[in-house]
Amino acid sequence: MSASPEPKDSRPAPISATDFPALRSFLRGYFHQDMQDEYASPEEAVQEFCADASTQERTAVAKEWSQFLDRTQGQPLEAINRILTGPLGSSYALTTDDVPRLSAAFSHALRRDK
Repeated sequence: MSASPEPKDSRPAPISATDFPALRSFLRGYFHQDMQDEYASPEEAVQEFCADASTQERTAVAKEWSQFLDRTQGQPLEAINRILTGPLGSSYALTTDDVPRLSAAFSHALRRDK
């Protein structure tokens, strides 16, 4: 009789700062404790970053944002925020509305660079 294969762990692999270095740098630099006073909204922080950053920096952060969303797909916002405010260094917890707005702002920046 052959042994049954061990069931695979269905939990996603943990995310660390080294997985998303550009995104972490962006979050620490723009989603800091004074973000809402300085930029008024997370979307405006992304827009300011895109105005300040080089094409390579914008591209790296936008790609890592997309990869981050792919890796956290299906997870509750609470779990996503624990990652953002933990290993990725954000001081701001996203709302449900923030995620598509930030994605659109990064997407717009990438289209502008083409």
